[in-house]
Amino acid sequence: MSRTEQAIAYARAHRARFLNELQEFVSIPSVSTLSEHKGDMERAAEWVANQMRAVGLENVTILPTAGHPVAYGEWLHAPDKPTLLVYGHYDVQPVDPLNEWLTPPFGATVHGDTMYGRGASDMKGNVHGTLKALESLKSNGGIPLNVKVLIEGEEEIGSKHLGAFIDQHRDLLQADLCLNADSGILAPDMPSITYGLRGLAYFELWVYGPSQDLHSGTFGGVIANPAQVLCELVAGMHDANGKITLPGFYDDVRAMTEQDRADYARLPTSDEVWKAMSGVTELTGEKEFSANERAGARPTLEINGLLSGFTGEGAKTVLPAKAMAKISMRLVPHQDDMAIEGMLKKYVAAHAPNTVRWQVKKVTASAPGVLLDRDSMGARAASAALRETFQAEPIFLAQGGSVPIVTMIQEKLGIDSVMLGFGLPDDKIHGPNEKLHLPNYYRGIETFIRFFEHIANGHATSN
Repeated sequence: MSRTEQAIAYARAHRARFLNELQEFVSIPSVSTLSEHKGDMERAAEWVANQMRAVGLENVTILPTAGHPVAYGEWLHAPDKPTLLVYGHYDVQPVDPLNEWLTPPFGATVHGDTMYGRGASDMKGNVHGTLKALESLKSNGGIPLNVKVLIEGEEEIGSKHLGAFIDQHRDLLQADLCLNADSGILAPDMPSITYGLRGLAYFELWVYGPSQDLHSGTFGGVIANPAQVLCELVAGMHDANGKITLPGFYDDVRAMTEQDRADYARLPTSDEVWKAMSGVTELTGEKEFSANERAGARPTLEINGLLSGFTGEGAKTVLPAKAMAKISMRLVPHQDDMAIEGMLKKYVAAHAPNTVRWQVKKVTASAPGVLLDRDSMGARAASAALRETFQAEPIFLAQGGSVPIVTMIQEKLGIDSVMLGFGLPDDKIHGPNEKLHLPNYYRGIETFIRFFEHIANGHATSN
């Protein structure tokens, strides 16, 4: 048997232990955005570090940042072989609304082929899978390439301290390629590789009126209502055809090629699938593009939250003093993420009445869209590994989500990434009842084993 075959046999023989370990990992409530979970964040980082030590990685350490710590380990005993930086994160989203969970969010409950728990899919399953692939190789002839593993704790809050961390540890993190396992595939038996990611810009739009809340009977019809003004501003951000009306918003959007449209046409997510996944009866958006194209290749503007006036039980006749909308925009490659704020302000300035004051606040650092090379060494190795594991030709796709770390690593370390992970579109990440399809967790480990071998040997082809 080859080393790859031995490592895969080892992984299959140890599935029960791997599953128990993953349950331990998912049971840690490592919610990065909530300060009451600071101790859990430290516990999760130490858990990851202990896993690295068990694998046999060296120089394993917990490195501080200005926020939550980074777990780091390495194996650098493959002369003349490439060095791979493996990226992942151990932090998870909050669990609200708790009453909609059917199992305890941190119970790591297994029913049949499914594990339920916050972070099981996003992305503790993939983090653990990469480590188990390395363990399987280490125990069966050795890890065939040089590996540096960086698992951070702030991805779910924008990796806001990771840039400074990379600057501080630039020499430590130098590599030839980055494996970013924060990704997924289209269906349990349909492997895919993400080569495009939309960027993100996130703002709060505040509208201010009177100095305090007023009696709506006394002042209604006399004083401009900030909630009404905000609603009108938000409603005007799209036209009747679903186009975004911010001035200049589409100036740098790349036209879709015939190859792009052919790739999207291959996707298995029909309109009916989109409806079923979301629980709606009709879809919306730009009519000249398919739902798959709108979700992956076109920019968006969405209202993520609204706040104003009285929202408690019963009635309170109040004219609110202020109103706020949280607005996110998913940006496609070539759009200038730094210019989007100016476009939003220009729109509001042109449409807000002089009876109110307004303010645009940038909530998080923006991130540009990403377009990766489909013929790179990493993409070829990932394609070959998926093909061998799933016995199916992988599909290349651009996804709607944002992974700012891809751009950060390219800009700061000068290395490209390959996106290779095994979450599914219906895993309900960020929502109640997040789940992980366990057969793909196991196949993911086998794919990572093959991927590491292909990178080490440098002979992966596109066929």
